[in-house]
Amino acid sequence: MNMNRRDAIKVGAASVAAVAAASTLTGCVAGETGTAAAGMTGTLLGKHKVLIIGGGMGGMAVANNLKKIDKNFDIAIIEKNDTFMACPVSNTYLGKLEGMDLGKFVFDYSQPIEKYGYAMLKSEVISINRTAKTVTTAAGIVGYDILVLSPGIAYNYEGQFPTWTKAHAAAVQRACPPAMISGSEHVALERQLMNMDDGDVVIAAPSGKFRCPPAPYERAAMVAAYMEKEEIMGKVIVLVPGAKFAKMGAFKESAKDIYGDRIVYIHHTKVTDVDLDSKTIHFEQKVPSGKKDEDGDMIMKSIKKSHKYAVCNLIVNHKASPVVQMATLKTTADAFKKVKMAGCSFQTATDKDVYAVGDIVGHAIPPSGQTAVWAGKECAMEIAHRLHGKPYTLGVKTKPVKAANVCFSMVGHSPEEGIMVTHDFSWTGAVIKGKGHVPKAPSGKYRSKNTAKALRDWYRGIMADLFA
Repeated sequence: MNMNRRDAIKVGAASVAAVAAASTLTGCVAGETGTAAAGMTGTLLGKHKVLIIGGGMGGMAVANNLKKIDKNFDIAIIEKNDTFMACPVSNTYLGKLEGMDLGKFVFDYSQPIEKYGYAMLKSEVISINRTAKTVTTAAGIVGYDILVLSPGIAYNYEGQFPTWTKAHAAAVQRACPPAMISGSEHVALERQLMNMDDGDVVIAAPSGKFRCPPAPYERAAMVAAYMEKEEIMGKVIVLVPGAKFAKMGAFKESAKDIYGDRIVYIHHTKVTDVDLDSKTIHFEQKVPSGKKDEDGDMIMKSIKKSHKYAVCNLIVNHKASPVVQMATLKTTADAFKKVKMAGCSFQTATDKDVYAVGDIVGHAIPPSGQTAVWAGKECAMEIAHRLHGKPYTLGVKTKPVKAANVCFSMVGHSPEEGIMVTHDFSWTGAVIKGKGHVPKAPSGKYRSKNTAKALRDWYRGIMADLFA
């Protein structure tokens, strides 16, 4: 049988996915074991000086850096996944850029565990008792002196689509994977792209606060790159909730220059339903009514629209991981429920023995992989000072930290070109704030080959920092 390039890629992807699914890792928690204390159900697996929930970029940064500061610190991580999969830069995997296969994004935890000497329990968190200072998991109970939360996000289907049944939401999630949480959804989305013939790809971006705000728009560029390389006829339709989005000028300039009319942005949209049988996404769009109110502002009206798709990437709204609710911490009033922090610190406002990093942090800093690692290092220093009996106040810093967050997005494939945004972090005494800047290249354009190279260098460096 003759096999063209697209068929060969499909077979290769299936093989890689099978290998990834077959790999496993067993973790263990060191410490005294025995029966649970009164009032607790389950086996007491042990107790640790610092217990971290979440083995993502933020949680690992806390653990690694605590051990770098003092190798004698007693640290353990609870992580539900067998392996680590990186979300940053993963859109290049969908775009099939050179060298960006699944192996570039999947790591095992054994290397950092052996290097730094902390413990890891592979299990799901069921409940948290801050009074008893215990975390109950599916495997048993773990005690702590200091708890660090870095559990990441969850999808808010029930909040965004209150009329949907759980069965419909689950079916849509399978058919239109959001692919914003590490795991099999990226592989599922890749499989759908590889199996598609001609037709449109619809990417629906979330509203409100969500992980990595530029991600849906970088994904549009990488999907367009894949479609061009594979000579797939169709467009990438991007449903944008509002009038603006992260790095909008840079993304739109790049889309027009590189892909012509292949990427179509539709603003002021709200997804209402997905018909999986007909492969149709339904949404409402706010458009000018032609009438003005008494202040002279244009009155907007909603019109119902629909679009047929070959592949649908419905990125639903995000919320904090349920672990935050289990910890009964004070949170923000919005739908995301970020954790309220104790001033310019990574200590929570609710409990001096509970800290938080990553997506759930209530500071006004961007949710990104770089920020999670930066916050993890700061949090580690804060906890280390405490364990050594020394004062440590993050809020005493007066000068902004230049480029504390650097976020790259790949927009071109031949040649590779990238765009970027930097954030300077500053302290008000009550909150850590970030101020963003999207620089232009010497050419006067936002994108450049050097930025694309910097993206690869940054990713290689930050993964080495976590896993080398």
